[in-house]
Amino acid sequence: MTELYHLSLSEAACLIATQELSPVELTRAFLDRIDRLNDTLHAFLLVTPERALAAAMQAETEISQGNYRGALHGIPIGVKDVFDTAGIPTTAQSRLLQDRIPTQDATVVRRLYQAGAILLGKLATKEFAGGGPSFDLYYPPARNPWNLDHVTGDSSTGSGAGVAAGLCMAALGSDTSGSIREPSAFCGLVGFKPTYGRVSCAGMIPQSPSLDHAGPMTWTVRDNALLLQAIAGYDANDPASAAVAVPDFTAQLEAGLEHRRIGIVRHFYDRDGRADPEVCVALDQAYMTLGELGAQLVEVELPPLAEFIACCQIIMLSEAFTLHEQDLRQRPHLYGEGLRGLLLMGAFISAADYLQAVRRRRELCFEVEQALKNVDVLVTATEFRAAPPIVKTRQLDEAISSDPLMPFSVTGLPALAVCCGFNQKGLPLSMQIIGKPFDEATVLAVGNAYEQATPWREFRPELIVEQE
Repeated sequence: MTELYHLSLSEAACLIATQELSPVELTRAFLDRIDRLNDTLHAFLLVTPERALAAAMQAETEISQGNYRGALHGIPIGVKDVFDTAGIPTTAQSRLLQDRIPTQDATVVRRLYQAGAILLGKLATKEFAGGGPSFDLYYPPARNPWNLDHVTGDSSTGSGAGVAAGLCMAALGSDTSGSIREPSAFCGLVGFKPTYGRVSCAGMIPQSPSLDHAGPMTWTVRDNALLLQAIAGYDANDPASAAVAVPDFTAQLEAGLEHRRIGIVRHFYDRDGRADPEVCVALDQAYMTLGELGAQLVEVELPPLAEFIACCQIIMLSEAFTLHEQDLRQRPHLYGEGLRGLLLMGAFISAADYLQAVRRRRELCFEVEQALKNVDVLVTATEFRAAPPIVKTRQLDEAISSDPLMPFSVTGLPALAVCCGFNQKGLPLSMQIIGKPFDEATVLAVGNAYEQATPWREFRPELIVEQE
């Protein structure tokens, strides 16, 4: 029998809807697991058991009275600690905000509450969703449940570790240059960066406002669609929010891949950058599976990866420095070493450099949109490698990452990370599926078809702690 904490969100939702599973019982199972494993994984910065159980009891009462709100009603989740939660500390895992308690919820948090989700607590992040992993902060970095000596990815660290290890059923993450997709890749999850403006960032501590996205991290594609359904939509409180109708993201999930045209962006990882051979093999096998499912595969050439990376880095570092300039001048000692060094790089970027990057960004967006006219989605690597070991040094090398995540931050296109196998050490590998603006439904349909045709969701991390 599947342990409650290893049910998928959609499986649990079906059992809750028919009152075969109690939200209180489910919430307790996750709280017990957090109690057992969090001291090892460091996924949760803060757990709110009393609030969670009270919300679960309320959900159970509502459902028993026939007031079922939908698939998230009674589902225990975690939220990255960059999203404001009224009455609960939101610190971005930084000493600068260690005592900060918001009075209002972020829009996405409010929408999850309205859908009936149960908040278990706040998940770890890299400081201000930036540099790390840092060992000089007030809370240690999260650990990868597939191998505790390896990183979880940048920067939705607790979200990646928490969902993969069964500490929460789903999580909210943020993505500026890959911070939903990288931890999803390294932890074997489904992580979705929706189209820029599809999900409100109001009440989210910013890193780079013109690049920031919020999105779901889950175990399955269907779970991801259900969470996205709850948080998507226009928000007048977010100036970047798009007034675009929200479709039913689950309606096309079972449509299959017949007559789909899928563009393979191979040069990102075999010419512009060099992926590990195991990644290349896994991707080739994934493409073969897509073809066997009926998709027509074509090779697609985009601008060189380095141009996207240069644009993303210049914009991100400039905007991040602008946000932190005053604190960097007045109390730099409160920053962790990793983030402080990263932010200071932004001080040396001129206005001319920034404007050139913004100009080139528009050109790159146009070129990618032209390429997408001939296909339904693009596919490429999410990462060039599996999760690397944790290194207790400054991580400024992350600022010059060459992974194929930044192109779709720069273009703001919907990008989904899905597990596509494991390397010889048992660490997850990942494929990235990219769609047209606001066409998340097609991206999810392709991801679901691949997921259903492969065995990867059958594997879970085997934590040594569990066996003691």
